[in-house]
Amino acid sequence: MPSPFPGMDPYIEARRLFEDFHLHLIDEIYRALSDILPDRYIVRSGERSYVALAQVEEEPDKRHFLPDVAVASTRSSMRKPRKTKGSEGTSALQTPPGAVLMRPPKVTAEYRETFLEIRQVDPDHKLVTGIEVLSPSNKDYGSKGWWLYYRKRRAFLGGYANLVEIDLLRGGRRMPMSSPWPDGPYYLLTSYKKPRRKCFAWPAYSISPLPLITIPLNPPDPDISLELQPLVDAIYARSRYAYDIDYRRPISPPLSDAEQAWLEERLREQSTKA
Repeated sequence: MPSPFPGMDPYIEARRLFEDFHLHLIDEIYRALSDILPDRYIVRSGERSYVALAQVEEEPDKRHFLPDVAVASTRSSMRKPRKTKGSEGTSALQTPPGAVLMRPPKVTAEYRETFLEIRQVDPDHKLVTGIEVLSPSNKDYGSKGWWLYYRKRRAFLGGYANLVEIDLLRGGRRMPMSSPWPDGPYYLLTSYKKPRRKCFAWPAYSISPLPLITIPLNPPDPDISLELQPLVDAIYARSRYAYDIDYRRPISPPLSDAEQAWLEERLREQSTKA
C-alpha cells in the first residue's frame, strides 16, 4: 500500500519509524548511485559512532532510544544505598517499612550514524563527495551527535570536499547557514568544494514529490542527478509502514494547515472508494 503523501511522509518520523527508514534510505541511495556513477568513481559507506546518555521516555510503553542507536547499556547502582530521610520512620513519600529510596540507573547507548562517500578510483581513492541523511541526533542542538556532525560539516563547507545533505525531518534544529533556509518542512542541499565554492538548497514537501538532488563529481565530469522520491516510495511499500500508521491521529510537530487539509481530503477520497 502506498503512502497517501506524494512526497516525504511525516508520519514516518512521528510514529518512530525513522530509524528503520534512515537505514534503508542510505542503502537505496548506495544502490542508485552505484548504477549511474561513471566507472572511475566508487561509492562507499562509512560510520560515525559515539556513546552518550540515551533519551528514554518515562512511560513504559513508550520507552525508546533515539534513531541510530546500536547498543544500549545501563550503569546499575550496586553500591550500598545511603540512608535518606525517606528510609527511616515516616516520610512525606510514605514509603513502606524497610524500603530504601534508590536512584534509577543511567542509561547510555552507542549511536551509529551511517553516511556515504563518493571516491575517485585514481588517484588513491580520493574523496569527492560526502552524502549525509540527517538523523534526529544530528538535529538535537548541543548534543554529542550534533557536535560531531557539525565539525565534519564545517570542514566540508570550508572546501574539504563536496557535500550533499538531505534533511527529511520536521523536528529538531536545522544546521546553521549564513543565508535563510528555503521555506519548507524539508530541504536538500548541495555544496561544492573549491574552486567553485557554491551552495544550493531546495525545499522539499510532503504534498508534492521530492525534487531531484544534484550530486557533484570532479571536473570535467558533469554532475549527476538523483531521484529520491522513487527510493522513498519503495521503502514505504517494502517496509509496510501503512500497517504501523494511523493517519487520523494527530502528530507532533503538527501538520501545517495546508498539509492537514490535503490529508483530510485524501482520507475522504480513500474512504469513499472503500
